[in-house]
Amino acid sequence: MVELHEKMGGVEACPEELGGLSTPRKASTLVGGSGEDVLEGRARVVASDGTDVTALFVAGAERTLALAREAGVRRAYLKQSSPSCGCEETSIEGRRAPGRGVAAALLARSGIEVVDVP
Repeated sequence: MVELHEKMGGVEACPEELGGLSTPRKASTLVGGSGEDVLEGRARVVASDGTDVTALFVAGAERTLALAREAGVRRAYLKQSSPSCGCEETSIEGRRAPGRGVAAALLARSGIEVVDVP
């Protein structure tokens, strides 16, 4: 399992852990749209066992944004293709697709530049 981290001006955070998910955790995917759609209530995040983890992903994104604001972050480096952190593409219905993950979408809509890293 890959551990997903963001490096934000010297602050490291994992939105999924901040939302209450454990490490390791079951793989998750967006269902019904991108992270933007999750934030608007039009899509969900579902773990590989079928558990709806949407609320945990949103809570983690909100806590990550709060940390970024406290630290005065302007740019966040996020793990590519993650349903939380993907900036240009993410996991939608089990495959890579254009769009942002939940945390990346929330950071970007809040004026923080988001950058994918491998």
